[in-house]
Amino acid sequence: MNNQRIGFIGAGNMARSLIGGLISSGVKSDRLFVTDPNEDIRKSFTKDFSIKTFADNQELVEQCDVIVFAIKPQVLKMVATEINAKNSALYLTIAAGIPSESLNNWLGSNKAVVRSMPNTPSLVLSGASGLYANSQVSEEQKEIAESILRAVGITVWVDDEAQLDAVTALSGSGPAYFFMVMEAMEKAGIELGLSAETSRLLAIQTGFGATKLALEMDDAPEELRKKVTSPGGTTEQAIKTFEEKGLVEIFSLAMKAARDRAEELAKELGK
Repeated sequence: MNNQRIGFIGAGNMARSLIGGLISSGVKSDRLFVTDPNEDIRKSFTKDFSIKTFADNQELVEQCDVIVFAIKPQVLKMVATEINAKNSALYLTIAAGIPSESLNNWLGSNKAVVRSMPNTPSLVLSGASGLYANSQVSEEQKEIAESILRAVGITVWVDDEAQLDAVTALSGSGPAYFFMVMEAMEKAGIELGLSAETSRLLAIQTGFGATKLALEMDDAPEELRKKVTSPGGTTEQAIKTFEEKGLVEIFSLAMKAARDRAEELAKELGK
């Protein structure tokens, strides 16, 4: 991938994280490019990463082998239809909800398109991204796309693009679920008499520690839960309450609602 010239259309937080991750992984700054209409933003990327920037998207497209659309989904159609897309390039989109077929058509058809669904922990290099490649994407291009997203976390490929809606419901929206659990634990800790500062710190660190254990242990989350749930103990009483109140069913309903909304947005934004 080091020989590839990678251009980012859009200089938001995700582009900044990806560029920073790529440079940290060994990609040379002279192989990276970015466009943005805002001159101050362009200057900040040049200052922080020593990369070349453009105000014009077409200039970037003409110089790059990989084009990453790091822009809001609402403007992707306008941007994609305005550029003169090259047949030889790989087009990677991190814009949520836009089907690969729509982007392919906007680019002029027969283009190599990879659609990805990263999540916000990518901003701290701890992301989870789902990827789907259309039939025009070569194995080498798949490796390039995976390497770009792997610079900010883990990656998984799906063979059926519709599964990206499930990825959206699980990992795309998932950070908010964990934040909500932390928020609920913090509030409950305060109700039990802890200070707000102590309760928040304990809730966040407990979430971090549990996640680290799940990543580093071979056991499934179910087994880890059982190991910390002693019969007749305090944890068992809390788990029983969650089960009685239907926590598992609530998560299932919530994620199905997120999946359904992702499908609706794909239809709306892909027109």
